Amino acid sequence: MIQVFTALIALVFVLHIIFSVVGANQDNDFVAFTYGTAKFFVFGLGDVFTPDDATIGLILNYGLAALIYLFAGRIIARALKR
Repeated sequence: MIQVFTALIALVFVLHIIFSVVGANQDNDFVAFTYGTAKFFVFGLGDVFTPDDATIGLILNYGLAALIYLFAGRIIARALKR
């Protein structure tokens, strides 16, 4: 259950990255929901990297958050399984 939840959050981060890079319509309900959810769950990881190019910063920060969620979910699930 925990791995599924953290994988879904990581998916939201990936969708946020994709929508930002391709310039998705932010007035679309699904895109707006994805943006809001990603910003809620990113916690303090949204500004770890601050390169001159904002798009690269977004990819690095939200990509890092996705990886952390995936690894943390796996570790927590394994610990609870024992």
